[in-house]
Amino acid sequence: MRNFVEMKFSAKLRNVVFARAAAAGFLLEHDLRLNIVNEIKTIISEAVTNCIVHGYLSNEEELVYMSLEIVDDKLIIKVVDTGTGIEDIEKAREPLYSTREFEERSGLGFTIMDIFSDELTVLSTPGEGTTIIAVKNIEYDAV
Repeated sequence: MRNFVEMKFSAKLRNVVFARAAAAGFLLEHDLRLNIVNEIKTIISEAVTNCIVHGYLSNEEELVYMSLEIVDDKLIIKVVDTGTGIEDIEKAREPLYSTREFEERSGLGFTIMDIFSDELTVLSTPGEGTTIIAVKNIEYDAV
């Protein structure tokens, strides 16, 4: 079984809620356990927030690209920005690390994504942007 959706939206924090809702709507017909849906929504919240907060430093009209694809019993979540990129991915994935240390940021985005994902890949090129790919094994409710 394969099913997918692709979208792009403005890189504005208010659209984190939209991304979560879009994912929930996409997953609705798949009869997933509620805890799995909540974990997926958390992964998406963290990934989209990272793109918006850390990917784009200007106030220009920027975009976030998101796709969700179900292949067999796996959900592949892809969130992409074309912003500043990450200089040191290993450092960025350390708990409590943040490039915005003077703001109220916990530095746990990648840690949370890693906890709720079965696989997490971060690809980034400074000056070109970042791609986050999270794979979640999905379990269907017994009907």
